[in-house]
Amino acid sequence: MDNDLSLMNGDHQGRRASSPTTGLSFSFSGGWFPLNHLSAGPHHAFLCVILTQRTFISLNPRRSRTAVAPLERLKILMQVQNQQVYSGVFQGIKRMWETEGLRGMFKGNGANCMRIVPNSAVKFFAYEQFAAMISAYQKEKTGDPKITPLERLAAGATAGIIAMSATYSLDMVRGRLSVQDAEGSVQHYNGIFDAYRKIYREEGFRTLYKGWVPSVIGVVPYVGLNFAVYESLKALILNYYGLKDERDLSVITRLGCGAVAGTTGQTVAYPFDVARRRLQVSGWQGATSVTNGEIVYKGMMDCFIKTCRHEGWQALFHGLWPNYVKVVPSIAIAFVTYEKVKEMLGAKFRISD
Repeated sequence: MDNDLSLMNGDHQGRRASSPTTGLSFSFSGGWFPLNHLSAGPHHAFLCVILTQRTFISLNPRRSRTAVAPLERLKILMQVQNQQVYSGVFQGIKRMWETEGLRGMFKGNGANCMRIVPNSAVKFFAYEQFAAMISAYQKEKTGDPKITPLERLAAGATAGIIAMSATYSLDMVRGRLSVQDAEGSVQHYNGIFDAYRKIYREEGFRTLYKGWVPSVIGVVPYVGLNFAVYESLKALILNYYGLKDERDLSVITRLGCGAVAGTTGQTVAYPFDVARRRLQVSGWQGATSVTNGEIVYKGMMDCFIKTCRHEGWQALFHGLWPNYVKVVPSIAIAFVTYEKVKEMLGAKFRISD
């Protein structure tokens, strides 16, 4: 297929349209999206991304994130603590309930909901574009448009860095809001915009990007492995069973591939995520219930060294279990939802084909 993102007829048979401007419309959430003005390429891919986000949010509204918000907050608390306050999933949830009540279990959730939609949209869109460019280059150079797992890894990692950088300051604010002590503490934020204002006024603009370096390094194995493992597992299954089209794979199979991909990426990149969170609260006096504000890290390597020296290497994986419970199904559902929307729109599934 000359254009890997060209449109196909939108029926369930998947017949190829004679032109990338078919004049068809797609019914979604009670509204109609005309496809006749879309040409093959970035606009079509971006529409898939937007509809994927709408589908995912309409199925979970911001509930998908809100439902696991206590686990998300527990993970961050376990990452930054340098005294044994939270020791496990059940103990941690129980302690949050007893000390801060229901409201406390959802600290930072608003910022997370604001961050996740643009982050995911940029990530999927960028991955499609980079993978398509690599595929086009391979076809021109070798005559074969298929991309290798390593090339998928590179495309996914680049997409992840762009998406993470675009929303990083909001992630920083989310981290501070999640771990801050109760009202009346030395440095208390009353909300997202109040946190932005106080961080900028008291600590400077650069503080909003504390921990960016380990985030960039960590996003390479995290997002890169997510895409690479997911696509490679599907390719292995297709080859093993002699299938020709990804539409032949069941939703359960795709969910399984997404879950394995999510687990792999999370595990490899997790120490960098811990370093990011610790750098975000380094020297900050607003979370004294879980961290000693006197401990200041000069950078990523200093954080790794001090953490291992004082708490052991296991501290680099604090919060991993609640993270598995929260993230693995989320990643699996995100991949499958994205592909189902592409199928409904009539887009060709695999960029590497």
